[in-house]
Amino acid sequence: MSGGAAPSGRPTPSQAVPASRQPARRAPARPPAAPPKAPAPKAAAEPRRPSPQKVGRKRREPTSDSAELHLVETVHIHLYDVGRSVDLKKVAALIPAHDDMDIVKRRDTPSSISLPKPLILQLGDDGCVSAEGFECFSARAKIYEEGVVTVIVRVKARLPFGELHKLKGRTVTEGDRALTVESYSRESFERVLTAIEPAIDAPHDRYDSEKYTAFCILDCAEDPAAFLQRNRDYAAALLIGEESDSQLHESQIEATLGEAFSFHKGDLAVFDMDRCLIIDSAADYEDLLLMVEHANYQLLELRVLDRLLDTWLDEAEADIRLLYSERPGRKRKSGEAQVKFAHIQALRFDALFILENLENSSKIIGDYYLGQIYDKLCAIFNTEGWKWSVERRLDALQSVYEMVKADTAERRMVALEVTFIIVCIIFPILQIVQVMVAK
Repeated sequence: MSGGAAPSGRPTPSQAVPASRQPARRAPARPPAAPPKAPAPKAAAEPRRPSPQKVGRKRREPTSDSAELHLVETVHIHLYDVGRSVDLKKVAALIPAHDDMDIVKRRDTPSSISLPKPLILQLGDDGCVSAEGFECFSARAKIYEEGVVTVIVRVKARLPFGELHKLKGRTVTEGDRALTVESYSRESFERVLTAIEPAIDAPHDRYDSEKYTAFCILDCAEDPAAFLQRNRDYAAALLIGEESDSQLHESQIEATLGEAFSFHKGDLAVFDMDRCLIIDSAADYEDLLLMVEHANYQLLELRVLDRLLDTWLDEAEADIRLLYSERPGRKRKSGEAQVKFAHIQALRFDALFILENLENSSKIIGDYYLGQIYDKLCAIFNTEGWKWSVERRLDALQSVYEMVKADTAERRMVALEVTFIIVCIIFPILQIVQVMVAK
């Protein structure tokens, strides 16, 4: 994986991107008053005295569009780590997959950007008829050389903004079966995995995964910032996965929606841990979805690498205990341990190469608009924390290897010294004794 060199002094986003392309930053606004409602049956009762912990908090009804229909595209991205690597040439011979097209250069995307290029397999293109009103359905899989398979399912539907959370219960029909998007994605992955299994190097026993959902509003007639402000209660609950009627505190709402990104006046994007909301009537968000997939791809690889390093460290610890065990019958031969540690050292180099590739893929984004979004996603995913954890385990594994190597070298030196003493001292003495006896 190749990429441009990282800048020595990282400029702030305001220095790297023109003002017209900066993400929209707005001062927090007070939520609009809830629409008048019929008095509750107990309105005449004497109000309860609030507890000390709840003093100062105002209970608000979540605000959202309740009747206006919107055309919404929901993009479900599921990533699975299947093995150490995948031979893409073998994959192309096994299934009708084709090369991925290069990233579409939009906005201020740098011309030097170069992301991992997978093979693409079409899984379904309007081939499933919705049982509950999806207007459009498509699915495809991406197969990466680094051992990652991504299944992307995209559906469109018309529904009120305040009912987006209900989409996860809608189904598509495949043959005579009704499947949710989640079930369809999982079954599609299992079919792809079975087809490409001969091309996988060192397949994993279990498959770690990441998933992300993007809600894309395609027909917002008003200013996106005003739309988000009017529906801020529901939008925040949707992004963090809470119930639609959750009474979120204003601080939590602001933390979720406080940093929105805009490039043109008619688009807006807000990102969270597992979901994002994109408002763009021009449907010009393919590069944003690519950044979402790439950030999740990096997170998945770091998580898997961290877990593998944990396993390798446990194996190294077990081998050291056997190597230096004082119990009879349990001590492992030095040669066996050396073979095992040599294998772990080879795996350590693999981990270093994977980490370096991930580092390069993040450097090439730069301080452009997509770079700001990528940095935001990495901050949400705590990518730096995962990198630090991986590097710490690599250092620990290296220390174990170096200690065993030094101990082995010391033992060899002791053996050589004993041999030298035998050759240089005992043999001459034996010769002298032999001569004296002969006389």
